[in-house]
Amino acid sequence: MTAARPALLFALVAGLIVLTGMMQSWNVALGIVNMGLISAIMALGVNMQWGYAGLFNVGVMGFVALGGVAAVLVSAEPVGEAWAAGGLRIVAGLAIGAGTIAAAVLLWKRMANGWTRGLALLALLIAGLILYRWVMAPGIAAVERVDPAATGFLGGLGLPILLAWPVGGLLAAGAAWIVGKTALGLRSDYLAIATLGIAEIIIALIKNEDWLTRGVKNVIGLPRPVPYEIDLQGDPDFVARVSEWGYDPGLASSISVKLAYMALFLVVLLVILWLAQAALNSPWGRMMRAIRDNETAAEAMGKDVVRRRLQIFILGSAICGLAGAMMTTLDGQLTPGTYQPLRFTFLVWVMVIVGGSGNNYGAILGGFLIWFLWVQVEPVGLWLMDVVTAGLAEDSAVRAHLLESAAHMRLLTMGVILLLVLRFSPRGLIPER
Repeated sequence: MTAARPALLFALVAGLIVLTGMMQSWNVALGIVNMGLISAIMALGVNMQWGYAGLFNVGVMGFVALGGVAAVLVSAEPVGEAWAAGGLRIVAGLAIGAGTIAAAVLLWKRMANGWTRGLALLALLIAGLILYRWVMAPGIAAVERVDPAATGFLGGLGLPILLAWPVGGLLAAGAAWIVGKTALGLRSDYLAIATLGIAEIIIALIKNEDWLTRGVKNVIGLPRPVPYEIDLQGDPDFVARVSEWGYDPGLASSISVKLAYMALFLVVLLVILWLAQAALNSPWGRMMRAIRDNETAAEAMGKDVVRRRLQIFILGSAICGLAGAMMTTLDGQLTPGTYQPLRFTFLVWVMVIVGGSGNNYGAILGGFLIWFLWVQVEPVGLWLMDVVTAGLAEDSAVRAHLLESAAHMRLLTMGVILLLVLRFSPRGLIPER
């Protein structure tokens, strides 16, 4: 690979985005850039797990969803009526659940191995579950009855939403620790099953526990770290300045907000890239690649393989959680129904594979390129089908079928790109050095 190849590839993607701005609108182009930055951060997290250590995580969306939950818990305003109705009972129920788990772990460690330990553990868990439900259920019902059309949940802490970004990383890291402690000592296929399972569980909880995240009713109107477009349009100085430059205040306000988001996301991406590169080139990074390439040899040299894999799994998942909090911040709402584990986990994996597994710059390139194609392929496919069927009658069944098929161009394109890259550049567009 020549030294100029990465620069040329990044320039090509930048050119595609600029062309989008010139031919469609700069709003669309900047929207692609912002989600491309978030996608690149997700790809960096997965690249750390797979590219550094060979860990196959197919539950990316579960950790991303935890970042979205963090945005709600940190930034949403607390619902006073809901707390008064059942908040204390919910807190007490959660404390009982955590205490039951801690007591079960302690009992398992302290008691001698035998059938009495199993019976004692079973009795403790059943008693804890009954007490948990007895305390928790009435509180949940009371909270969800409080103006369910507008609230029906406890709300959050009412803090600035930027604080939710590291909290999202911590929540994802905690979930990764639980999965890693149980699955990282097993074969890679068991890890894949475990991560997919925990992602499904997390998303099912988010969709069904209305007291926590309003479920499928969504949490809207989350605070933003940048100004609202309507506020900019109401600012006489801003309106006068953009009007003097010949721009429409409405369009200028939208572009200004997207540029502000872009600056925030770019700072986060650059910091994570710098840390990831430093880790990759450190003795720790060389050790992780040695474990990835030959686990038996690494163990023979005294390396604690399971512990090191747990470290990298937690770090990668924390980055995905951070990206999830950023994505919810950009959307301004939490919509649990949009978290589809297999579909979007597949998309992030395509970003890593196409960009170049084991190369952080490749992961970033893949994040931008694949997201650009994901956004643009469907309208381009619809235009192409329109051109192909231009000579057919309006009521033609073939024309209708081809136009309806344009919606599937996204997945078809992802598959074709993946096959082409694996055939002609199997290590990715920017391979690992």
